[in-house]
Amino acid sequence: MFFFFVGGLEQQARQVLKSGVGRCINCGSRADLVEYEKVLKLFFVTVWRWSGTDPLMHCNNCKLFFPQDLSLPIDSTTASSAVTQTLRCRSCDRLVEPEFRFCPFCGSAI
Repeated sequence: MFFFFVGGLEQQARQVLKSGVGRCINCGSRADLVEYEKVLKLFFVTVWRWSGTDPLMHCNNCKLFFPQDLSLPIDSTTASSAVTQTLRCRSCDRLVEPEFRFCPFCGSAI
């Protein structure tokens, strides 16, 4: 007799506690402090949910959850200005001018 299990365990943000308090350790974009919950899914249907123990940082750009003590600090000069002069490519991590829609170094969409 064979059984196939199609499901998995994932983390989901339940509530945002503070918005934009740190930077992501993976992509460098702003990260929020969130309460999270773990979700067990079977055939893409939620079967069981339980809350996490401590708040985590959550990046909306790359969807990464990571501990608050690993968060990169936000530069106060760039946090105060609404418009930045340059952007950073997600693929090659190089600085790109804001008028570009594609990275001139690697060709990926910005």
